[in-house]
Amino acid sequence: MKTKLILLYGGKSAEHEVSIQTAFSVINALDLNKFEANPVYITNDGKWVSGPEITGKLGFSEQLRFSPEDTLKLSEKEGETSTGYAVSPAAISGETENTVVFPLLHGPNGEDGTVQGLLEVLDLPYVGNGVLASSSAMDKIVMKKIFADAGIPQLPAVAVRQIDWREFKEEMLTDMEEALVYPMFVKPANLGSSVGISKASNRKELEAAMEEAFLYDRRVVVEQGVVAREIEIAVLGNDTPVCSVPGEILPKGADSSFYDYKAKYQDNDTTLVIPAEVTDEVLAKLKDFAIQAFLGIDGSGLVRADFFVTEQEDIYLNEVNTMPGFTPVSMYPLLWQASGLPYDKLIEQLVELALERYETKSKLKHSLED
Repeated sequence: MKTKLILLYGGKSAEHEVSIQTAFSVINALDLNKFEANPVYITNDGKWVSGPEITGKLGFSEQLRFSPEDTLKLSEKEGETSTGYAVSPAAISGETENTVVFPLLHGPNGEDGTVQGLLEVLDLPYVGNGVLASSSAMDKIVMKKIFADAGIPQLPAVAVRQIDWREFKEEMLTDMEEALVYPMFVKPANLGSSVGISKASNRKELEAAMEEAFLYDRRVVVEQGVVAREIEIAVLGNDTPVCSVPGEILPKGADSSFYDYKAKYQDNDTTLVIPAEVTDEVLAKLKDFAIQAFLGIDGSGLVRADFFVTEQEDIYLNEVNTMPGFTPVSMYPLLWQASGLPYDKLIEQLVELALERYETKSKLKHSLED
């Protein structure tokens, strides 16, 4: 019997377009002899639209944009069939037997534990991290506190609230300059894919970077810059996770020290070196810190751990991503491909891990009665 795979993508997030690219890639990699592919598109304004079952390869990603408005127009014409229909989020729980949800959502309202919480309430197995791991890893400020408690090395950083920035801007700028040195990197606390992130080399740039980041979040983290290599490790599993080979990002754009959204998704102006050349000692530390980070947030399924490695081989954990880029040319799948697990098999492994976690949780007691 086929596994019914409900693919959630789009979402009310600045990473909406990235999510559609991810869904397109995953759907085209599915073995449709094993899976029944059911797309559910979440529009920019948060409407859920169920599309028709995918029965073959898609030609382009725009085929995955379904509109409830177009559906209503089509349904008014006799003899025409719709390509999608509006659903409530709870509607996906109608048939739970042999069903797995695959949230292919990046950023807020998808990767931050909100959708995961909904799926928990609906009692559906789903791919990837749970509520705690998703929410804590999405919030860069909370994440740093968890990793600091675990003793994982990180670069110095300052957290700033929008209300404090508006009322005490000059004082906040002075505090940042006293705690950190230029260059600094300014990031919205709850976004991924480098959205809203800027590099600041002086006070004028720092102020502009803060204003940009606050367009996306009411909390911002300002981090110390460092001259270092960007090395990433992919983690896969549940209670006994394993690590991939390491990979290195080499941006080639105007600012080769900053792997921003444009470099990631628009210019293709980067080189990914897989496996990255690191010493055995550095690799052992990278894997140890990656596993510690995964377990520290109570991860499940998949995590990509991003590190800085200096010329002196000092290692700093930059962040972890609980729903990393997941197209065939994204770092996470490429790391596993280089480790012997191709893209289509990686997807199948993640579905198996989702079912494993669901089965484990279903055995827990939910009543004080015997």
